[in-house]
Amino acid sequence: MSSPLRKDASELKAIVLCAGKGTRLRPLTDSIAKPLVPIANRPVLFYVLDQIVQVGIKEIGIIVSPENKHQISNAVSRAGQWPCDIHYIVQKEAGGLAHAVTVAENFLGSCRFMMFLGDNVIQGNLSRYAEQFCNDTSLALILLKEVDDPRLFGVAELGSHGKVIRLVEKPREPKSNLAMVGIYFFSPDIHSAIKQIKPSGRGELEITDAIQWLLDQGKEVNSQTVCGWWLDTGKKDDLLAANRIVLEEFAGRDIRGQVDAASTITGRVEIGSETQIINSIVTGPVSIAGNCIIKNATVKPYTSINDGCYVDNASLENTIVLGNVSIRHILYLKDSIIGNHTEILGKADNTRQIKVFLGSYSKLEID
Repeated sequence: MSSPLRKDASELKAIVLCAGKGTRLRPLTDSIAKPLVPIANRPVLFYVLDQIVQVGIKEIGIIVSPENKHQISNAVSRAGQWPCDIHYIVQKEAGGLAHAVTVAENFLGSCRFMMFLGDNVIQGNLSRYAEQFCNDTSLALILLKEVDDPRLFGVAELGSHGKVIRLVEKPREPKSNLAMVGIYFFSPDIHSAIKQIKPSGRGELEITDAIQWLLDQGKEVNSQTVCGWWLDTGKKDDLLAANRIVLEEFAGRDIRGQVDAASTITGRVEIGSETQIINSIVTGPVSIAGNCIIKNATVKPYTSINDGCYVDNASLENTIVLGNVSIRHILYLKDSIIGNHTEILGKADNTRQIKVFLGSYSKLEID
């Protein structure tokens, strides 16, 4: 007998949840949509779209808010690098992850689908999880990761063979250390489950409650525990950690700009076109985008500098610099995030070491 024909992920749709306001990243997210905050000079959302397309999914719905729809759609359109149909679905008010699924119900129809939180980055190819879901009888597949403090997450309790028996959102006394990583696969049965649940204490429809409802009805929910890194970029330190890890894994040696004879470039360093490196030391992994001037400076590992920046007489390490930023006469800038169109100015004899988190259009003068 021939083996049954295996299904692939082309039958799936995907939704990416990007409607959150990113309050934990203010003031940065006062002017830039949270999924567009860059790590290693690429918006977080772009890594998410890469992974969804890599799975083989051809139709993606991005859940946006009325406030960030234009910004996100413009950024994705300008990049234009994903061979799939992308739709924008407006979630008018924050109502929880399950509410976002409800908002996308017309787009999803009767299809099985993948749901991906737009501020998460995960290591590796997700195709094997999609293939498993397409070829088993479960109504949901959730991805899990062992964490040090599961009280901060939705936590899964497992039975035999990875079967989920219970989900608890941010438990005070967790019975496992397996956190849900924000990547889910669902059958259309999830829509019926969501209609049966009520808002949680924080006034939102929780996806954990909807999955738990399926479990309570005796339905099969499977899980897979991921081994590689998983990054939630919801806070400043998380964002810096994501920048470090992505630079470590993906940065290469790619020098397109101009480097003068007085400069030293060491290790895996990316330098964009029209950028000038003048009398400076750059030690990778580092990403410097295009149209920058780096002069009399030291750029140390795990730093990303976006387009149009000017750095003069400054030292940077483990720092994310967004576009069109000017940094002058700063002895040592470390563990910092600098928003677009910001100016940081010290004096020529400045000896201070600083750590800052600045939103866009800021100006910081240091005596």
